[in-house]
Amino acid sequence: MATAQHSAPPQVRGGVQPLRAGQGISFFLRKLHSLLGIIPIGAFLLEHLLSNFEALKGPAAYGLQVKFLNSLPLVRVLEWVFIFLPILYHGIYGLYIWLRGKSNIIYYPWSGNWLYTAQRYTGLIAILYIGQHVARQRFMGISLPENPGAAFAKVQHELANPWMLAVYVIAMIAICWHFSYGIWLFAAKWGITPGTLARKRFGYVCVALGIVLVVMGLASIWAFVGPAYPNAPEIAPLTSWLAQGNAGLLA
Repeated sequence: MATAQHSAPPQVRGGVQPLRAGQGISFFLRKLHSLLGIIPIGAFLLEHLLSNFEALKGPAAYGLQVKFLNSLPLVRVLEWVFIFLPILYHGIYGLYIWLRGKSNIIYYPWSGNWLYTAQRYTGLIAILYIGQHVARQRFMGISLPENPGAAFAKVQHELANPWMLAVYVIAMIAICWHFSYGIWLFAAKWGITPGTLARKRFGYVCVALGIVLVVMGLASIWAFVGPAYPNAPEIAPLTSWLAQGNAGLLA
């Protein structure tokens, strides 16, 4: 009597692995990158916009704000730990994510793909702008921590160049977009807005926030180039310093 032989079960291939936020150290690095974009970098952006908004009150108010910030305890430690180092990590790792990511807005022109691409390019604009801005305003020319009264005139001198004015305007829009959409991504990635409806509604909140921040930023820029401040005593330190032939350091 013949016995039936059972054939071996067919082997099923694993197929393509599902998309993940990362595994092991990659997961931690991405989470850290996302968190730092909100705290402390996002918090610093809001503080910086509010501080620059003081320029609308004139050179004296802006100088007092710069003096107050530089008089905080351990301000240089705070500056490096909560501003410079987080921005460096967020920017460098953001570029790493960009280089490893895939985006094709020509063949896949979906809104998510456009948003992904816009987030990467605005991030690049932001890191390049922040680098030159910190170098020129913090480490080149007259030292503002020791001469806060010259802060308004120093920014005013830089924005007198139409090219630099255009750079400031473009960078301001890019940074506010990057931060606002970054908040939306943070909420989605950290499970704060689960579900399509929650993310859609929160998207409107982020759009409104971005518009408010852009208006504040552009208004602050206008404060340095729009109103006239004749014979303002607060700009005397910078005027005297420029008269000594050191204007080339600000160019």
